[in-house]
Amino acid sequence: MSPLIAVVAIAFAALGGVAERLASVWPQDEASRRAPGWRTVGMALVAGAAGGAVGWRSALPWWATAIHLVMLALLVVLSATDLEQRRLPHLALDPLVVLGVAFVFVNPSIDLAAAAIGGVGVVAFLGLLGLVVRGGVALGDLYLVLPMGLTLGWPAIFAAVFVGAVLSAVTSVALLATRRVSLGSYIPFGPFLVAGYVITLIRDTEVLGMLVGR
Repeated sequence: MSPLIAVVAIAFAALGGVAERLASVWPQDEASRRAPGWRTVGMALVAGAAGGAVGWRSALPWWATAIHLVMLALLVVLSATDLEQRRLPHLALDPLVVLGVAFVFVNPSIDLAAAAIGGVGVVAFLGLLGLVVRGGVALGDLYLVLPMGLTLGWPAIFAAVFVGAVLSAVTSVALLATRRVSLGSYIPFGPFLVAGYVITLIRDTEVLGMLVGR
């Protein structure tokens, strides 16, 4: 691991821990003021691994890699907040959407048509799914997947959603089996969508450029 990648991983680990702590105290009307614990450590480890992996995997120009990392940083904040408060605040969501739309026009690895189809297609798909499965998809999730779809493009975004859905299903079954939740409990989908996005971003052969000599 190069020193720069190590710095990125450490910075994202710190961000994950800070985001988890922030979600427990802000905004005040939703604050649980929960003490640091396993979730704090988990967010730090997962965020650090994600940031380091994206930085290592990217074969794009430095500025394009930087945009991916900024988007990932916003996704870390959103994931921490959704896990804690069951919502995706527009303070982080809106900049993510704006950045995702702007990136479409300069993205060196995904053409405009694939990005547009990915963004519009995934919003339409999850929107219809939300109408069929009441409570399965929140409005915030639709905002969340738009920049993801624009960044991954067609068809990679649907692989990301599939991975997120599988992770969500497996986690829900595990929580039910251990009686951590009941059938009526609400489990946020946003963090799983983010997980699917990051896994696809790293595994896809085009989105972060072609791997050469790694």
